[in-house]
Amino acid sequence: MVMLGMKLGGDVPFRKVYLHPMIRDAHGRKMSKSLGNVVDPLEVINGISLEDLQKRLEEGNLDSSELSRAKDVQKRDFPDGIPECGADALRFALVSYTAQSDKINLDIKRVVGYRQWCNKLWNAIRFSMSKLGDDFSPPASINVNLISFSCQWILSVLNKAVAKTVSSLEASEFSDAATAVYSWWQFQLCDVFIEVIKPYFSSNEESFASAREELWQRLPQPKDVKRKESIVISEYPSVIQSWTNESVERDMELIESAVKSLRGLKSLLPAKERHEKRPAFAVCLNEEDADNIRSHELEILTLAGLSSLKIVNENDAALAGCSLYVVNAYLHVHLKLKGTINAEVEREKLRKKMEETKRQKESLEKMMDASGYNEKVRPQIYEEKMEKLTKLMQEVLSLEKATEHLEKDIAAQAAMEKKN
Repeated sequence: MVMLGMKLGGDVPFRKVYLHPMIRDAHGRKMSKSLGNVVDPLEVINGISLEDLQKRLEEGNLDSSELSRAKDVQKRDFPDGIPECGADALRFALVSYTAQSDKINLDIKRVVGYRQWCNKLWNAIRFSMSKLGDDFSPPASINVNLISFSCQWILSVLNKAVAKTVSSLEASEFSDAATAVYSWWQFQLCDVFIEVIKPYFSSNEESFASAREELWQRLPQPKDVKRKESIVISEYPSVIQSWTNESVERDMELIESAVKSLRGLKSLLPAKERHEKRPAFAVCLNEEDADNIRSHELEILTLAGLSSLKIVNENDAALAGCSLYVVNAYLHVHLKLKGTINAEVEREKLRKKMEETKRQKESLEKMMDASGYNEKVRPQIYEEKMEKLTKLMQEVLSLEKATEHLEKDIAAQAAMEKKN
């Protein structure tokens, strides 16, 4: 290839060569016809039934014992054949595997997972385009001060995802680049941003297995901007400094923590009650968190599936008959239960949280108490660790207070039951 490039084109066709790990089967074994574990990329892209996989083996030159063993391996690894995954899902899976040093243990289930992610990407774009309308043209620039909190947040985290992806690609750390792209699309755009704005819209979903070029050609472009013929020759996105907003990201981090905690409480409900919208309460031990929760009540209601959210003090009578989760040292969330409190379940939740918090605190204290620690670490790192230790100590105190509150509720509940 190099010699032909020099002869026919007057220059070498490439100047960098990336040596990827050897691709093995999901169990780490070298692919071999006699083992029946050879995976043809075209069969992953287009899909193939177990029957056709076995026919391919029969057309080979394996003896009867090898053929029998290979068929058994195929039945075990691909009992339903290989589903159609598409080229993009296979490419993305292989790129994400490159973090492994000397081999890639290719699990088809992981490729299927990325196919589902491609479908989700397609649905996200379809949802957006259906709401923007056929005549929409993106503005040449965005004044971030004039857009909503959620929009400011998604642009800020997009900036970080772009920066991480570009730096990883430049360093040939392709797995890190894939993770940055996947995390932004899956956990920030789809799981949070689109869910937050859904109450304003309704959408129809559609499945699509190979999305990249198709979506690129359909995306609206700013006026007076000529679209490149293909995504593969288009410029990669660059960081826009004015989009970065650390304050908004910190606020959203607290909102996400509160939502995850409330979802966790809902997951412990009986199966038939988990999707019901219930009242919830927040106990904020500082005014900053209270303002944040108050300002973004709609986002929390939407993401956690609540009927209402009210900020109360820690001794409020409304907290009786609620399950509790300590989000951090300054924020507790409570979910209203229909019946009586399950004392053992609530005690166990607090016990596990206390054990984990104390473990982190003791581990950090041990590290910071080590001989020469202060001299070895940079001042900035030392300050960050001290801040984390302080928060953990405050969280332990908060958990102790939450335990006391729970025991009072349980005692009051027992007294009422005895009276009745």
